[in-house]
Amino acid sequence: MADCAAMGFLIRIVVNAFAIWIVTLIPALMVSVIPFPPGETLQLVLTLLLVAAIFALVNTIIGTVIKVLAFPLYILTLGLIGLVINAFLLWLTAWITGFWDWGLRVEDFWWGLVAAIIISLINWLAGLILRPKKD
Repeated sequence: MADCAAMGFLIRIVVNAFAIWIVTLIPALMVSVIPFPPGETLQLVLTLLLVAAIFALVNTIIGTVIKVLAFPLYILTLGLIGLVINAFLLWLTAWITGFWDWGLRVEDFWWGLVAAIIISLINWLAGLILRPKKD
């Protein structure tokens, strides 16, 4: 059972890395990833995977606490507060990786909100595709 959970976490990291990469390809969003030096393709992929791992941990640990505490707001806003919470978690990931010369950079909270929506949509689509089929 632990192997299945670890594999699910790794798949989540890869999907998040792909989603973050897609978001950084949209120049209007002002969201970027600064790779490890010297900044070649391998360093970019490793940076994306590390940023995705940090985002997954932030989402799992802090996101769960925030979502439990914000449960009444979920009801009042019919779930729309989830978008703001996801944007905050993305901004928090950028803040954490901002202590180093590499990592995620989000220029504005509102662009972070749009980026979080796109990342959520990509994760949702990947969940539909990668979800195990029931017998």
